[in-house]
Amino acid sequence: MTTPLIRRAAVAGMFYPASPSTLMREVDDLLNNGEEIRQEGTLQALICPHAGYPYSGAVAAKGYAQLRKLEFDAVIVVGPSHREYFEGVSIALSDAYETPLGEVPIHKELRAGIINDSKGVVLSQLGHGSEHSIEVQLPFLQRVLKKFSFVPIIIGDQRRDFCESLSEVLATAASKYNVLMIASSDLSHYHPYQDALVLDNLILREVESFNARGLMDKLERNEVEACGGGPMVAVMLAAQKLGANRSRILAYCNSGDVTGDKEAVVGYLSAALTKVS
Repeated sequence: MTTPLIRRAAVAGMFYPASPSTLMREVDDLLNNGEEIRQEGTLQALICPHAGYPYSGAVAAKGYAQLRKLEFDAVIVVGPSHREYFEGVSIALSDAYETPLGEVPIHKELRAGIINDSKGVVLSQLGHGSEHSIEVQLPFLQRVLKKFSFVPIIIGDQRRDFCESLSEVLATAASKYNVLMIASSDLSHYHPYQDALVLDNLILREVESFNARGLMDKLERNEVEACGGGPMVAVMLAAQKLGANRSRILAYCNSGDVTGDKEAVVGYLSAALTKVS
């Protein structure tokens, strides 16, 4: 019998509490404070931040609060690689991801479908080992969805062609299931507060107008900053291919709003992408 390959929690105790009871209480408190905004149509994707919970947890919770009473066959989480550069896109070959709240199994059929449909997506641990952009999303999902399986995807190189190619295979694979897609990204990094607002508002406009290619244009010209800009573009394009036609900003703030230190801040966004007939 083969021993399951578990991707162990890498940032518990740093980005979020390592104690299961403390983590559960903190996530539940954030979710309870996160207003459930009435959405028309079918929710197909979220954009959520991935900083430490004291900084971006409240913004993330605004997105995850929308999942109450919803069920999905699987969740796809697309994040950037912060610590390891590689060309293309990787899906973890693990059997599950671990958090202090338990193990989240990989949806192997959906993963296989994505791998089989794409030449640019590989089954690999590249980018997954110590990466936090996917891991920090899971406790929220564990508390709001309870039991679920997922596919963890890391974009190593956020070039346009990789993001657009990924969007194609995501849309094809997700069309066969009831899937929620999540793009994991923070916005501008370490600018003075007012400068960050200007940069981040440029992204908010592209997200709210559901203009994925306009966002990619601005990223390529270095007019805006988002560490998960590629995941945002890929998920927005995939959601549109699946019929999503409305994007709604649920929350925005930056670290200066949380800590009061406005000399060098990081921006956080939560948005919902829905299909409205």
